[in-house]
Amino acid sequence: MFSFLHAADIHLDSPLRGLEVYQDAPLEQIRGAARRAFDNFVELAIDEEVAFVLLAGDLYDGDWKDYNTGIYFVNRMGRLREAGIPVFIVAGNHDAASQITRALNLPDNVMLFSHRKCETRILDRLGVAIHGQSFFSRAVTDDLTQHYPQGDPSLFNIGLLHTSINGRPGHEPYAPCTLDALRSKGYQYWALGHVHQHEEISHDPWVVFPGNIQGRHIRETGTKGCALVTVNNSQIVAVEQRELDVLRWSVCRIDLGKCDKTESLLELIRETFEDERGLADGRPLAVRLVLEGTTPLHGRLHENSAHWHEEFRAVAANLGDVWLEKILFNTRKEQQTVEDFADDSPLITLLKSVESLQFDTSRLLDLIPDFEQLRSKLPSDLLSNDDPFSPDEQEFAALREDVKELLKAKLQQGGRHAN
Repeated sequence: MFSFLHAADIHLDSPLRGLEVYQDAPLEQIRGAARRAFDNFVELAIDEEVAFVLLAGDLYDGDWKDYNTGIYFVNRMGRLREAGIPVFIVAGNHDAASQITRALNLPDNVMLFSHRKCETRILDRLGVAIHGQSFFSRAVTDDLTQHYPQGDPSLFNIGLLHTSINGRPGHEPYAPCTLDALRSKGYQYWALGHVHQHEEISHDPWVVFPGNIQGRHIRETGTKGCALVTVNNSQIVAVEQRELDVLRWSVCRIDLGKCDKTESLLELIRETFEDERGLADGRPLAVRLVLEGTTPLHGRLHENSAHWHEEFRAVAANLGDVWLEKILFNTRKEQQTVEDFADDSPLITLLKSVESLQFDTSRLLDLIPDFEQLRSKLPSDLLSNDDPFSPDEQEFAALREDVKELLKAKLQQGGRHAN
């Protein structure tokens, strides 16, 4: 019997985004999160006395700012070498984009598979064959599995591959392939990378995305870690997800339908944060708070949103290890605003106009004619798949509703004063 660890999408020294704007944010924990999660990975490998380690691509996050990233990695591989643990790696799209990564001298316990062709490494003592091919460029659109050999029926065969399979939402369609194609190779385990959520595609054979080891922004919520695989007599007897992350991201959606007092609102938010903190098992927690539902507090929230931002941040700060990434007010009034005024009210036309406002993405960007010119001057590492300067349609929809609700609240407030 033996075991091995399968991890992917380490993205060493990738910045965690979304918290730096707050003075009380855990900046040091944010900056060092990827390394500390990888330290947890190395410690787990040693503690479990695994036979080998698999890294399925995107070890790095593109070109390093300096050689400290590479030196750190070599040092940790040296610890595994001392423990007698070999490491097998395929380069992913982010690794292929790095020029200095290719010049890094790796310890002799580390095997980086070629990008020119699929290679096979045999571990005679274990009766294991590991097949893999690295990315040769950032955007690989070919099906690399076509060049992977058929599995040797006398060995336990593992396919190491960075791929989107047949497509995954939010991920580029790199090295596309099909589950049928993977099955046809006769391997017992496919160690995949590229998708940042843990997913077990198949159990016959095992086809696994371990997810990334540390969430980097609010789109990467929940538990992050690696897969610990146990093999006995060439059969997989267990695949366990092991947690490695040191800071967790969470989206807290709270329905205010039964909330009619600000005191009960603050208590509800505090209880929700405490529940999420419990699920994080002692890890610091970065939260996006989304307030929803039809509530009599709707107008008060939108009329003075800046005040409530500070109130909610204070609730989080009092818990000690909870920080707010963003607050979204998606509540609604108990009745339509237009019904709050008589038909002959001078505000009725304005209110109806506000409610019918439709801003599409292009029109909003047209309001800032120099936006694209300014965006083009930003550093390239800010403009990635999670580009905060290229909001998606969902974020624009939330912005539209915020604008409309703010206008309606101001008009209603002005109507009350006029009366």
